[in-house]
Amino acid sequence: MEKLRIGVIGAGLRGGLALYWHKPEGESEIVALADLDEKRQQKFQEQLGSQIFMTNDYKELLVREDIDAIAVLSPDYLHEEHVIAALEAGKHVYSEKPLAITVEGCDRIIEAWEKSGKQLMVGFNMRYMSMYQTMKGLIDSGAIGELKTVWVRHFVGFGGYFYYHDWHAKSDNTTSLLLQKGSHDLDVIHWISGKYTKKVSAIGGLDYFGGDMPNDLTCPECSLKDTCPEYVPHTFTECAFRKEVDVEDNNMLIMELEGGVKASYLQCHFTPDYERNYTFIGTKGRIENDEVNGKVYLKTRKTNTWNEYSDVTYDMKPEEGSHGGADPKIAQDFVELVLRGKQPLTSPLAGRMSVAVGCAATESIRTGGGVVEISQTSSLIKN
Repeated sequence: MEKLRIGVIGAGLRGGLALYWHKPEGESEIVALADLDEKRQQKFQEQLGSQIFMTNDYKELLVREDIDAIAVLSPDYLHEEHVIAALEAGKHVYSEKPLAITVEGCDRIIEAWEKSGKQLMVGFNMRYMSMYQTMKGLIDSGAIGELKTVWVRHFVGFGGYFYYHDWHAKSDNTTSLLLQKGSHDLDVIHWISGKYTKKVSAIGGLDYFGGDMPNDLTCPECSLKDTCPEYVPHTFTECAFRKEVDVEDNNMLIMELEGGVKASYLQCHFTPDYERNYTFIGTKGRIENDEVNGKVYLKTRKTNTWNEYSDVTYDMKPEEGSHGGADPKIAQDFVELVLRGKQPLTSPLAGRMSVAVGCAATESIRTGGGVVEISQTSSLIKN
């Protein structure tokens, strides 16, 4: 195979990722799209600048011989169906995170992948951000000694706009935002530490969004739109305070990872600012990121060597492309995986394990905060 021909399922929130694959004179090209919304179809084609096959039935993509791979960019609750169908049709698959919204769904996907003989890649684009690669590189180099503690605070400043005005706000569609939003962070904790979570305890609640407003109410039609702090005039307009909203907007997790590493993850969707703050503490020091200003700080402690007399600040260089330059890199890695067998920074197992933690933490929250063991995988899958 000299060129990877890709069909896309879903042109919504992550549809823009497909633009990085569309290189008609290069090694990859978008040749088809399946999306239920004809307006999104037309907009997608305009952005590509090429005529492609378009349909509202994703199954039409699976039978086309001019499609080598499927990019599953559909809503979370459809990933399992779309990924398995594509693998069974003999297509390579790129799946946006989360891999599925249940652990059982992830396991069914992995089983289908193992049987298919095709490639499966999970879209954890934070692994491709230079800031987090820098933090992993420092830890792997021994700069902070043996890792013992991880603290993560996630300020979701646009939580209402992106998650409570549309399908994300219902647990039937997401399980919880610890999967849709938190799966990135849970994966980064696993990836940078090199350890998977063994058990978790969590508390959380629907502390701001949700309420008693009608489920069919939209912002443009609302009599309170002039005073409502969550009013949005377009795109995602379902009322953020409607009755059906049932996913927690304020979550706190404590985790024990392999090797006794302790970790915490805090996520809030009604903060005024947006930032992910990571701190990793080891026996010789700690590292912390400043996502807003593009910096990583290395702090050292007493070691009876020269290291203790200096701290280091790493400044992130600007990069082109969405998500801090990560999206072009992850798109290219999928091409490298299929065309040359080069393994990417992500794996189906990692996708499964972040979902396992998110589901276990959600169970803990909704049953009183008790400790929940993380569902482990078989040795076959691990290998």
